[in-house]
Amino acid sequence: MTFVATNRMEWLSRCLKKEAVFLSAFRSVLLMSCLLLVLSVSMYPGLWSIGVQLHSALTGSYVPGHHSVLLINSPTEQAAKDIGRAIMERRLAASINILSRTSTMYYWKGDIQDASEVLMLVKTKTSRIQQVIAFVRSVHPYANPEVLSFPVEDGSLAYVKWMDEAVPDD
Repeated sequence: MTFVATNRMEWLSRCLKKEAVFLSAFRSVLLMSCLLLVLSVSMYPGLWSIGVQLHSALTGSYVPGHHSVLLINSPTEQAAKDIGRAIMERRLAASINILSRTSTMYYWKGDIQDASEVLMLVKTKTSRIQQVIAFVRSVHPYANPEVLSFPVEDGSLAYVKWMDEAVPDD
């Protein structure tokens, strides 16, 4: 009887050791998977940029949507220049066009408004749009500044390559 109990104890001990090894290996694989996922997510903008550059170099074509043009209205040319210069100093855009007076009509607090504004065309990487919007909202004289973005679907490869060099990755 003691022989059978001893064999069962040894068998149970071996099973527990195998289970412990399995659980340890499982935890290691799970930990490595989580680490890989976190690294992939945190490196996504840089990996995306490298992928776009490789795609362009290998195929000679542009990846649609990698760059965007933002429209921003300002009340005066000086306000547009000040905001534009600050955006450029922060390297959030490759270039900015400031178009002189435009006539604007819009609804504000239930009434139709008629104003004269200055339009800015901001060329940047799509990955930088939210940073540009946050910055413009923090410095713009309007309570609700117009900031609209449009993805660039195609363009001169030399120009978009220059834009990539002018605007650093996140």
